Amino acid sequence: MSFVRKIINDPVYGFITIDHPLILSIIAHPYYQRLRRIHQMAFAHLVYPGAVHSRLHHSLGTYHLMSAALGELKNKGTTITPEEELGAKIAILLHDIGHGPYSHALENELINDARHEDISLLIMQTMNDEYEGQLQTAIDIFRDEYPKHFFHQLVSGQLDVDRMDYLSRDSFFTGVAEGVISYDRILKMLVVKNDELMIEEKGIYSIEKFLVARRLMYWQVYLHKAVMSAEMLLVKIIRRAKELLRAGVSTLAATDALNFFLNNSDGVRSIREHLDMFCNLDDYDVMCTIKNWSNHPDKILSTLCRCLVDRKLFKIRLQAEPFDERIINEKKCEVSQRLAISDEDTGYFIFTGEAINTTYDLSDERIDILFKDGSIRDISQIDNALIHQQLAGPVKKYYICYLK
Repeated sequence: MSFVRKIINDPVYGFITIDHPLILSIIAHPYYQRLRRIHQMAFAHLVYPGAVHSRLHHSLGTYHLMSAALGELKNKGTTITPEEELGAKIAILLHDIGHGPYSHALENELINDARHEDISLLIMQTMNDEYEGQLQTAIDIFRDEYPKHFFHQLVSGQLDVDRMDYLSRDSFFTGVAEGVISYDRILKMLVVKNDELMIEEKGIYSIEKFLVARRLMYWQVYLHKAVMSAEMLLVKIIRRAKELLRAGVSTLAATDALNFFLNNSDGVRSIREHLDMFCNLDDYDVMCTIKNWSNHPDKILSTLCRCLVDRKLFKIRLQAEPFDERIINEKKCEVSQRLAISDEDTGYFIFTGEAINTTYDLSDERIDILFKDGSIRDISQIDNALIHQQLAGPVKKYYICYLK
């Protein structure tokens, strides 16, 4: 029986076409469907109510942009075989499949030393066994072990379709217009030379807009004060729960999966040995548990949980210089007296940290521009380029976060 193409209606791009039975089978896989139950932007919806889209939305969006990018490159004479095209599409479709609950907010907190990229690779290898080796090209591209380097650059690089989608999608669902980028023009300007992904000279301004949009989205959305406060609250909740468990205090999670990883957080090894358990873990496990813990007998845990459930977020202040120790100590005394807790435990209710945002790291990032005469220059070396200004340097802000 011949394969009938499927279409998915996406609010950002319109219709997304699924044109291969293997891709349709992967999308239908329970490991992939779990992404429906993980927010793309963690707690950003507490500030921007529309930001409730999932990791699955983002994954399908990157697949769509990858399809468009490969089509453009083929039209410009780049040799891409059907096997390579399928592999690149699968690689981007599964690039985020290893994210745990609330994505970056809980990375290395719920499960120690477990990067989502490593978990993604583990899941892809497991699925590859299930699909009898049909995902091997995708895995090689994902690991940057495939001979044609530009495929990996499309999955994970300065011009990857991952960034193009999350900027477009996140700005759409938050309503933050500063994040809008000309993704369609950037795709039209993509070209491969010397096995490297580049941008044609005509696309310089679209790339500058892309870099500026990323900078603005970080300060306005991803590093928004209330978003940071909510995510740090979540981190403190998990840390307190683990501390209680180590002390032998009954702290039961709402699901078996979350119970397991609260008690067994030994990095990727525990995930490798209990992959099905990890792939049953999502945002719902965590939030249901936090609602239950709102009535936990431990004052610290229950207070933290009620703050998050009721959106009574901690106050957060940002400034250019580190905060004076006297200010921190004053806040700790206030919290200690107000909640009748020890000075040691005040660390759950007042803490400091750093927020860093870099538009374009000249020492690490590279976006090559291909000129009509065949010459190649990094975007930071172009005359009158916006990236030459102070935008090239990292911006660091110090924050203090405390119970109101």
